[in-house]
Amino acid sequence: MDQLLATDQPDSPAPDPSEGTANHLGVASPARMPGFHRLSVTERVQLLRSRGLLSQTDHRALISGAQQLDLAQADKMIENVIGVMGLPVGLGLNFLINGKDYVVPLVVEEPSIVAALSSAAKLVRGSGGFTTESTRPLLIGQVQVVGLAHSSQARTALLQCRDEIINLANSLHPNMVARGGGVADIEVLIHAAPDGGRDMVVLHLLVDTCDAMGANLVNTMCEGVAPLVESITGGKVCLRILSNLTDRALVRASAVIPVHALAGKGHDGAQVRDGIILVNDLALVDPYRAATHNKGVMNGVDAVALATGNDWRALEAAVHAYAARGQRYCALTRWSRNAQGDLVGSIELPLKVGTVGGSLQANPMVAINHRLLGSPGARELAEVMAAVGLAQNFSALRALVTDGIQQGHMTLHARSVAMAAGATPEMFDHVVERLLTDGEIKVWKAQLIVAELRGQATPQSLTRSHQPASEQGWAAGHGKVILLGEHAVVYGRHAIAASLPLAIRARVDDARDGTTLLIPRWGIEQRLQPQLVRPGSFLQSVALLLERLDLGQRALRIQVAPDMPRAMGLGGSAALAVAVIRALDQHCALGLDDATICALAFECEKIAHGTPSGIDNTVATYGGALLYRRGEPAQIRPLGLKQPLPLVIGFSGSESLTAKMVARVRQAWLQHPARYEHIFDEIDRLTRHAIEALEAQDRSELGELMNICQGQLNALQVSSREIEELVQLAREYGASGAKLTGGGGGGAVIALCPDGGARVVQAMRDAGYQALEVSFG
Repeated sequence: MDQLLATDQPDSPAPDPSEGTANHLGVASPARMPGFHRLSVTERVQLLRSRGLLSQTDHRALISGAQQLDLAQADKMIENVIGVMGLPVGLGLNFLINGKDYVVPLVVEEPSIVAALSSAAKLVRGSGGFTTESTRPLLIGQVQVVGLAHSSQARTALLQCRDEIINLANSLHPNMVARGGGVADIEVLIHAAPDGGRDMVVLHLLVDTCDAMGANLVNTMCEGVAPLVESITGGKVCLRILSNLTDRALVRASAVIPVHALAGKGHDGAQVRDGIILVNDLALVDPYRAATHNKGVMNGVDAVALATGNDWRALEAAVHAYAARGQRYCALTRWSRNAQGDLVGSIELPLKVGTVGGSLQANPMVAINHRLLGSPGARELAEVMAAVGLAQNFSALRALVTDGIQQGHMTLHARSVAMAAGATPEMFDHVVERLLTDGEIKVWKAQLIVAELRGQATPQSLTRSHQPASEQGWAAGHGKVILLGEHAVVYGRHAIAASLPLAIRARVDDARDGTTLLIPRWGIEQRLQPQLVRPGSFLQSVALLLERLDLGQRALRIQVAPDMPRAMGLGGSAALAVAVIRALDQHCALGLDDATICALAFECEKIAHGTPSGIDNTVATYGGALLYRRGEPAQIRPLGLKQPLPLVIGFSGSESLTAKMVARVRQAWLQHPARYEHIFDEIDRLTRHAIEALEAQDRSELGELMNICQGQLNALQVSSREIEELVQLAREYGASGAKLTGGGGGGAVIALCPDGGARVVQAMRDAGYQALEVSFG
């Protein structure tokens, strides 16, 4: 049965103490979605719908692709349209800003930004989240007056006519005034002409555009007051347009991070804190460093601006002009330590954004992104952007002062290279793994691998667990399905299980500095530090294995390639353990036999699940179909099936929380032992009858037994809404039986399909789930 690694995103810190707490609405925090990055796109959308973050309409649009800008819409937006260019939309998770949870949509093509933001937000969340504030957001409209004999007299005259100018400008947009906006004030500046000619006078209209970006509105006001300005000054109005230096719309964000939370990657918290402060100090005095420093800030801000339909070009212009307002261009952020030794970060930048207007409504995805954010007003959105900018800056600085920016994101870089080389979806993960294994992450290298895979393997074979000849050195652990008997098997009853044509592979190589676990497909790249390992994580299992095998002092690189989905009740944690043990055995020439490998994997299962039955590690080690009963020793009977069973596996989109489900059943058993022993006995009888049905090849009877078993598992309260929907779909579209498999609480469903599973697979996919056909035994 499966487990989770101890991370929400790559390079995540310790688990968040606020996980599972209530948000401002009194419900479980929607911003905390552990394991989100490991789900498929469809599963992520399904999870957002189940959390109430997407309406049914938005959910359908994302599943169907209807949210994408089509060519006809694009042709109405700009001139000379020939096509539409897409960009990925990701979600920044874990954000807590002014005590409110946010899921932040991000449009960005650069790898690592979304993961880094989510990791930083998780760390800051643990110490209270971000605090933000903003000034009243005013946009400046400029009216340039030239040809003046006396510039100071013109300035005085304009200021004396302040109310007349304001009233005229506001009369041009009465609806804006009714909403509390409009021109709030004016100011008048005098500039000397650069060629020594007459001074120029510039009138500023300070306009509150409410929730609109306001560019067209302000330009209209500038045009409208121009004749009046000329009559007051006796000069000639030349330029009349808004300014993108929005320094009257300032936003500030801050965060306090305890020094102990900064520890990791072989560095103590004080080292990381002091390093971040020193790097930031350089950006305060050196414009060459400041340009790169502030570019990192805008990596986050621009991604939110694009997602929400705001003018990122205007924001860039404002921010960089603001950074250069003093004697030199310098950093937008400040990092320091407080009296308690905590790291304190702050940012101040001009952000004038909008949340209403035609340009925001032209792209269907923009509207969905605003709703994901909770439909904030313009001022609130600007404060979210500032928090995102500070989070992105922290992530970049932390990477620079620990392992360096490249090492932390090798996997993401390899993924970009694989895509550039033209890797198909079927071979993509294999190309990434080969690049990381070879250590040469170049496009030409990826192209060679793609060409090799095209010549050696079909797309279908690339999804299976066998190893191409070019990938020697890999070891494997089998995934599994339980046909009948889950949970009851923990209490000494029988279970029927078999290995899947899906597996987890691992290889081990020597490393220079410390032991690192690398799982590219799951976004995991972590250095093993036993003192910082989260209890129950696979990193704890790795530490145990290295200790038991007397390898604790060796520096190793453990790379894992899973050919099966994670945390779906398919024995992923046991398969992972077996694959890593075998890889350690091969690389270090330990001479382990299967019994020892199975026993070590069982110890890893104890870490993952507390009280495992032993069936997962047994199937992962030996493979095949078997009847299993826990004991000392365990009773294992191989099943020589005459014909494989045609099954469909449907994935609920929610992780199978095996340890939680096992603990729930155990607690109920302790409270009502007789009641639950009766349920376990019933499941055991069904399992033994299933053996007879298998031997007689009676698939109708076997399906009926599976259906009854699902009822018993439901009585154990380990099913879920998604599981029940998948079961019903399978039965409705031709399965003779269907039930959950594994720990439950999410995970997967198996359906017995004697007449083929194509209709069942299609029905599940049409309902928004993933599914595939496999053979049992």
